[in-house]
Amino acid sequence: MEKTTSPGKASLQYALIFGVLMILELVVAYSLDLNAQADPVAGIVMNLLNFLILPVTFISLACIHYKKINEGYISFGQSIKCGVSVTALAALIFSVFNALFYMILPEAKEKVLLQQKEALAQQPGMTSETLKQAISGIEFFMQPYITIPFTIIMFTFVGLIISLIVGAIVKKDNPGAF
Repeated sequence: MEKTTSPGKASLQYALIFGVLMILELVVAYSLDLNAQADPVAGIVMNLLNFLILPVTFISLACIHYKKINEGYISFGQSIKCGVSVTALAALIFSVFNALFYMILPEAKEKVLLQQKEALAQQPGMTSETLKQAISGIEFFMQPYITIPFTIIMFTFVGLIISLIVGAIVKKDNPGAF
């Protein structure tokens, strides 16, 4: 009886690296005082990294790694398991760190809220009452009990979509499997 590794377990290291890279991105953005609202290029680059480049890279690496340890075979379903595992665990790591980051450094949270307030105040037709409601909504969504599950769901959905594409490319079914 041969011992097999699950796709989730095989992709664990890639999820950890992905999560750590997103944490580093957050810390660097805070340290360099990057404002995605004032500098749209920084926002676009960060979103492309987090939602396209890094997920595609780490899902592909995880699928290829699983294929390699599984004697050169990976099914479409196993590819999806690898991809969703990578993004869900990376999102969990990042979102928990993000929540702790804002608890430890409340001035960082205040800075983000101020940036959002400045960006919203420039919107045409924005009254002070509407601005207060928008800021209270942003504050509500910055609460850890909202942010953590929402981040995990969002990244898992992105991972599912990317896994479907990567799985279609890398799949190779084992002809001897039943």
